[in-house]
Amino acid sequence: MADARPLRPPDRVLLAPPPPPALPLQSRRDEQEALAASLSDDIDVERLLETDAELSFRRPGIGPEVLRRLRRGQWVVQDELDLHGMRRDQARDALLGFIQHAQARDRRCLRVIHGKGLSSPGREPVLKHKVRGWLVQIDAVLAFCQAGPRDGGAGALLVLLRARR
Repeated sequence: MADARPLRPPDRVLLAPPPPPALPLQSRRDEQEALAASLSDDIDVERLLETDAELSFRRPGIGPEVLRRLRRGQWVVQDELDLHGMRRDQARDALLGFIQHAQARDRRCLRVIHGKGLSSPGREPVLKHKVRGWLVQIDAVLAFCQAGPRDGGAGALLVLLRARR
């Protein structure tokens, strides 16, 4: 090794390291669009709701104590979405995106503010009924109930999501 000499530098330009792999943004958008298109506005949600004063919902296999704990505020609200002022399609897209984002961040208890419909035509709540119908159709939703007076009362829902797998 006494007569070893260093190699001369190559006559080419060294390129920057390869870029990181691309995020599948388009496939995420496609999934969101497919899910949004699959949610029906015409579902008869009333038959799926508990017949208590708040019209709560829980999936089969979810015990009544989970809903009771949610109603009493024993789950900490980790995120919230305010749908005030949104049209039906905007609200549906916002709700889907919000739930997907919450699940990705491992959020379990959410508050969805849909309003009481006091500024709707005829003072009839539109989003209040639509949001319940959409939530029933989303598999990630385990249960929901009307929020307590401190959390929005009849103008909001507390939603419990399935744990991320």
